[in-house]
Amino acid sequence: MAGALLLIDDDRELCELLVEYLGEHGWTVEARHDGEDGLRRALAMEPALVVLDVMLPRLDGFEVLRRLRTRSEVPVLMLTARGEDVDRIVGLEMGADDYLKKPFNPRELLARIRAIRRRTEARRPVIAAGALRLDAQARVATVDGAALALTTTEFALLEVLLRHAGAVVSREELSVEVLGRRFSPMDRSVDVHVSGLRRKLAGSSAEGALKTVRGHGYQLAAEPD
Repeated sequence: MAGALLLIDDDRELCELLVEYLGEHGWTVEARHDGEDGLRRALAMEPALVVLDVMLPRLDGFEVLRRLRTRSEVPVLMLTARGEDVDRIVGLEMGADDYLKKPFNPRELLARIRAIRRRTEARRPVIAAGALRLDAQARVATVDGAALALTTTEFALLEVLLRHAGAVVSREELSVEVLGRRFSPMDRSVDVHVSGLRRKLAGSSAEGALKTVRGHGYQLAAEPD
């Protein structure tokens, strides 16, 4: 799974939509609908990320963030219906990691969440899931303790999939993150590199872990350590 995410927003309809959408992409999402309850839950559950609305009953989002930052460095993405520059600046100065104006496309929210997660996880160079382990600084990847002979592109592909272990990563995202270019429906490069990586995992305990999710992309179906 991508991890546990706490959504603090009093728009219950939006919360229901996001719980379902983000859940389809590997996140376990819990929602709270006022500032006090949201703050209490954020401190208790220690989520991987908090999505926090500015306009909340009982405690507004800025006060929730202020109190949260005295006890936690959990990544926070703030939402606002107003989209005023001063709100964005204040939120970022108080320790928010990113800001998104309502209304928004859920795909943009997911992209922002994944970008925050990448920045956060970049602080720890070694990532692992199941039998797979990757050291980004040493540029070494292993399966069952044995080194994998990967091309530069296969290494980058495995790194992205490991950082999102359990979640579905689209071909569009892989094209941008791994190949450095926008995805074209006629370009099968991502699929070719995935096939190459699969061949190198064959015969290991990770064989079959890299799955195709038709119409969506690829998923490394291994729980991260």
